[in-house]
Amino acid sequence: MFKEKLIIIITLVMLLCACDMQEQPTQLAQIKEQNKIRVGTLASASNYYQAVQGEQGFEYELSQAFAEYLGVELEIVPFFNLSDMFERLESGDLDLIASGLTYNKTRAEQYRYGPTYRTISQKLVYKQGRVRPREFDDLDGNFTVIAKSSHSLTLQKMKKNNPDLNWIESEEFDEEELLQAVIDGEIDYTLADTHTLSLFRRYHPNLSIGFSVSHNDPIAWILNKSKDDSLYSLLVPFFGDVKQSNQLYVLEEKYFGHVRQFNYVNTLAYIEAIKETLPTYQPWFEQYAGSLDWRLLAALSYQESMWNPRAKSPTGVRGIMMLTRSTAKQVGVTNRLEPEQNIRGGGKYLSKLIKRIPDRIPQPDRTWLALAAYNVGWGHVNDARIITEQQGASPDKWADVKKRLPLLIKKRYYRKTRYGYARGDVAVKYVDNIRRYYDALVWLDENNAIAVEPEPEPEPITEQSTDTEPKLNEESDEKSNKDEAQTEKQQPIIEPEQPSENNN
Repeated sequence: MFKEKLIIIITLVMLLCACDMQEQPTQLAQIKEQNKIRVGTLASASNYYQAVQGEQGFEYELSQAFAEYLGVELEIVPFFNLSDMFERLESGDLDLIASGLTYNKTRAEQYRYGPTYRTISQKLVYKQGRVRPREFDDLDGNFTVIAKSSHSLTLQKMKKNNPDLNWIESEEFDEEELLQAVIDGEIDYTLADTHTLSLFRRYHPNLSIGFSVSHNDPIAWILNKSKDDSLYSLLVPFFGDVKQSNQLYVLEEKYFGHVRQFNYVNTLAYIEAIKETLPTYQPWFEQYAGSLDWRLLAALSYQESMWNPRAKSPTGVRGIMMLTRSTAKQVGVTNRLEPEQNIRGGGKYLSKLIKRIPDRIPQPDRTWLALAAYNVGWGHVNDARIITEQQGASPDKWADVKKRLPLLIKKRYYRKTRYGYARGDVAVKYVDNIRRYYDALVWLDENNAIAVEPEPEPEPITEQSTDTEPKLNEESDEKSNKDEAQTEKQQPIIEPEQPSENNN
């Protein structure tokens, strides 16, 4: 009798549990009901940050795209250490983590990874001036990484073959703070992911790479391990869509496309010029930027002339903003060697180019296309846009047009265009350089790293002659002006208002 009662009780408990399980909504159903998905990420320049124009970051925009895919709102939750973020995921306060984290077997035992959508490498970094370490045995100082990070997990794996390898783990710093600590001499070595390192070296070129610790580590979003596949099952088609539609490529280009190449000497020279030369001209960049960001105008000017008011290209383009004679005339510049006039004219001209971009094209693509037009002319940029559309990509996205601009040096393409041959490959490098200069200048400005006191203003220079230059230079100037006028006559395919290509 007792056995029968026990069986009945167990059966009833199982039925109640089954009913409870049936009534428990899935993770996707809960997200739909709340009309929001909660995504955790580490606050950083590559993941998520607050900018003047609002929330920015690669992982933020990708998460926003996933929220739109689900038809819900995005609630981004920034964190400053991994421990807190994973605790919130485990407690159910987060639906997933999107923070550029690499796949790791140890972590995969506890969490569930989504599809791989990018790869990165881990680099050992140190400050320029130390002896370059080429392997772990060369390390002779403080080696610190973020606790419980992918870097920590990688080192634990490496220690099997390097038993003498030792390091310190800290939860007090994020990745960029550790890099800054290397620059400040507070620690000697750390590990950095390639995308974070590329962004950081724009304004800290003295950070050097010792050696690669890992290669092509897959990056993926992370969810809790659960039998509930409702949210996970949608990640596969979502990433398939963003890859197929080129949306993932566009995001990568927006945040990382311009920082893939690094030149130590050029970057160091730029940082020095910001401190020593920019203060002389900064008031004019601010005054004549108009609706533009003065730092963008300054970055453009550095790319054009390295802030040299006497700069001159082989085709006769002159001054701190490198204006042609025809362009200078259009924007009211009577003396291209006078920096204030030239900056005022350059600001007017860039604004004019941006206004020519079709209204449907949003920022920042409008600006990148306008910068390309500053270099090769809007006619050539528009030719590249037409080729872009013919090849099935978007003529309104800089990431897509950037791929086609170099085609304008190939006869089979440019012979079918309205404006013909152009050094589109130069224009791409030109825009990438300006974007790097601009990013570095913004960071330094916002961190009060630009000199406050301006240098003395340079002596006035006339375009026809100068009291400080010998007679030979005056004659060379006159000859270059004649050559420039002849060049303009011989190039009817370039719209009159466009500047000639430069050699920067």
